Amino acid sequence: MRAIDVHVHVPEPPGDPAAEERKRMAGYFKASALPQSPDEMYEKYKALDIMAVIFAIDAESRSGHRYVGNDYVAGVVRKYPDQFIGFASVDPWKGAMAVRELERSVKELGLRGLKMMQITQAFFPNDERFYPLWEKCSELRIPVLFHTGQTGVGAGSPGGAGLKLKYAQPLLIDDVAADFPDLTIIMAHPAVPWHEEQLSIALHKANVYIDLSGWSPKYFRPVVVQYASSLLQDKMLFGSDYPAIQPDRWLKDFEALDLKEEVRRKIVLENARKLFNL
Repeated sequence: MRAIDVHVHVPEPPGDPAAEERKRMAGYFKASALPQSPDEMYEKYKALDIMAVIFAIDAESRSGHRYVGNDYVAGVVRKYPDQFIGFASVDPWKGAMAVRELERSVKELGLRGLKMMQITQAFFPNDERFYPLWEKCSELRIPVLFHTGQTGVGAGSPGGAGLKLKYAQPLLIDDVAADFPDLTIIMAHPAVPWHEEQLSIALHKANVYIDLSGWSPKYFRPVVVQYASSLLQDKMLFGSDYPAIQPDRWLKDFEALDLKEEVRRKIVLENARKLFNL
């Protein structure tokens, strides 16, 4: 295994509203041709010898679009169990239904984490109305992956398509990390413009990690590289944000950073291997 990519969006079926949003994001990231199916995604990761954490996003309440489903994600994992780890997603505004769906997704479908995207789901993670979800994650002993920082979703459109970045400030997640010390939290993306806030939280809270997806490493802020090479070398994780950013492109740009080889291996492979008990 060459690496573990902890941030991969599974291709939705053609015509799905989320697939259309993915096309718009591809333009923002100047991405190459998007995969047309999970099978194409599998061929890509198999050829690169990279394991991946895959998921979709349930934002039905805000978007009005039907979620592709945790069964869909689990089906891809069942087909390619040696290549993919699946995370569930739930709409936090569905309350007790969301908690039940999370439990079903883990116990019956075999999914191994929870993915939340606060900007598209329009919620604050430290709102105690949503604490039953984090309690269930702790009970099930699964990590939760929260989006942090700005997003390519809606970027460049009038009003950012109505999406509000305030939901993705890392300091909101600090409350969750403090209130649920047994909960493993991964903050997705270098959290521009709050990246120093994010680094501080990961340094202070033993249960918080950072995935470096959504940005080519050549655009990382110097302070992010500084912490990755030193104080947070055991808490940084490789993530691409595929298909917006291709894993081979990310890894090529990562090679250009001034890091010790043992640190580089931790970030692309060993830290995730330990986190997921592989």
